[in-house]
Amino acid sequence: MAKIISKRNQTAYTDEFREQIVKLVMSGKPIAQIVKEYGISKSTIGIWAAKYQGTGSFRDADNRSDEENELIKLRKENKQLKMENDILKQAALILAQR
Repeated sequence: MAKIISKRNQTAYTDEFREQIVKLVMSGKPIAQIVKEYGISKSTIGIWAAKYQGTGSFRDADNRSDEENELIKLRKENKQLKMENDILKQAALILAQR
């Protein structure tokens, strides 16, 4: 079993291992049996299967819709603009004190 222990004491699995588990599910092996054999929760297997069947990838970025990507982009831009606005306000206050 290809596990990687992460810094947060959570078990992380390689994409190859996840793909093997998803293929077992798709081949008709009972999920309950997979849970028992590999010690992976049923919900985790369901999430992996849903992601993999959608795009063939486990990466969140590959499984996002165009709208989700646009929302993330806009949130980043909004955060950046707020930071710049705060910096300009502070600069204006400093210049006004002179």
